[in-house]
Amino acid sequence: MNDRKQGRRCAQTAEETKQLILMTAGRMFCEQGYEKVSLRNISEAAGVSHSLIRHHFGSKETIWYTVSDILSSYMQTYIRGLIGEFPEDKPANIILYHFTMKLMAHMLVNPQPLQFIADAIRQEGKFFDYFMDTSGDFEQIIQDSVEQHNKQNPGHQVDLWEIKWQVIYNSHAAISLKPLLNIVWEKENCSGDDALLKHWKLFNKKMINDLNIKPQDYIEPSNLKDLLLPIACDFSNPESCRDELHKFS
Repeated sequence: MNDRKQGRRCAQTAEETKQLILMTAGRMFCEQGYEKVSLRNISEAAGVSHSLIRHHFGSKETIWYTVSDILSSYMQTYIRGLIGEFPEDKPANIILYHFTMKLMAHMLVNPQPLQFIADAIRQEGKFFDYFMDTSGDFEQIIQDSVEQHNKQNPGHQVDLWEIKWQVIYNSHAAISLKPLLNIVWEKENCSGDDALLKHWKLFNKKMINDLNIKPQDYIEPSNLKDLLLPIACDFSNPESCRDELHKFS
C-alpha cells in the first residue's frame, strides 16, 4: 500500500512539474519570443533543473509544440463556446457583432494565445506552418453568417477575412503597445484594464457601423471580463487553466 501511495505521489509530482515547465515556457515564449528563450532560461524561471526539463520534454522545440497544442485546443474550445451562444432568433449581423466583440474582449484580457501566434508568424518557417494548419470547421459557420448578413444588408457588405484581420491587428496593437495605450487616456486617469476597455470601445464603434447595428443591440460593458465565457483561462495563472494543461501533461 505504501509503495502504491508513493507511486501516486511521484506521478502527481511529475505531472505538476511538467505543468510548471509548460506554464513558465509558454509565458516566456509569449513575452520574449521563441528565439530569445533557452532551456536554461526556462529552468531558472521555473526553478527546476535543466536535466529535468530535458527528461520530460527533450528539447525547447518539443516544449513549443506542446504549448502550441494547448493554446490551439483551448482557443478551439473557446470559439466553440462562443458559437454555441449564437441566439437562433437573431439576424446575422447581431450574431457577427456579438461573436467579433466578445472574441476581441477575450484577446485583450487574455493575450497569451495571440502573443504566441504573433511570434509564430515572425518565425516564417515550420512554426508558422504548424500553427496555421487548421481544419477551418468554425470558419464555415462564421462564413455562413457573413453571407446571410451581406444578403440582408446590401449597403453594409463585409468580408470574413477582413473582419478577422481587423480583430487581430486591433487586439495585438493594444497588447504590444500597452504603455502607449495608457498614455493615450492618461488625462482620464485610465490605465490597465480601463485603457483596454477604451480601446475595445473604439473598435466597437467601427463594428456597429460596419454591421449596421441598431442602438438597442449595442454591447456596452463596464468591464471587458463581463464579456468572457465562464470557461475563459488566464494563462498567467496555473490554477485558471489546469484542466487545459492536464490534457497534455
